[in-house]
Amino acid sequence: MKDYCLDTSGLSHPLQHQPEDLFPRLWAQVHERIESGRIAVTEEIYEELALLTGTTGASIVRSKTNLVMRVGAPGWNYSLYLTESARIQTTYARFISENVGGRRDTIGMNDISIVALAKSLGIPVVSMEVSVMASGRSGTKRRIPDICRSEGIDHLTFTDFMRREGITA
Repeated sequence: MKDYCLDTSGLSHPLQHQPEDLFPRLWAQVHERIESGRIAVTEEIYEELALLTGTTGASIVRSKTNLVMRVGAPGWNYSLYLTESARIQTTYARFISENVGGRRDTIGMNDISIVALAKSLGIPVVSMEVSVMASGRSGTKRRIPDICRSEGIDHLTFTDFMRREGITA
């Protein structure tokens, strides 16, 4: 059973601010969660996560089979994921970076994929992105927390994830 969808920023940013060598106990607990099979990612997000270095990157690579929700694989409703992905892409097309000249300050297709996965599985997304709607800069921009809010999906930061999981440094 999957409990969380993970965006790359959900690990990459915490690794920058809480490096593995200074917080080995924290990261060992995170690796346990990664390897437990309770975290879901799309192929696109996995490819980004697999670029992380150190023991966290190794944990991700080692756990590919448990992490990646493959379209066509048995055991999950991938047709719902495909339906949600297409709907979300259409609904938020004007905010998707690839549709608006590759602008970096708005949501990308990989981010859309993880939101659609979370929607289809009914679980939260863990990311470190910050809402642009809350900041008042929302005219033509959306980030993961904004799409999650609009879609009724819980958005968690790494700290929220740690608290829910009882992870301590």
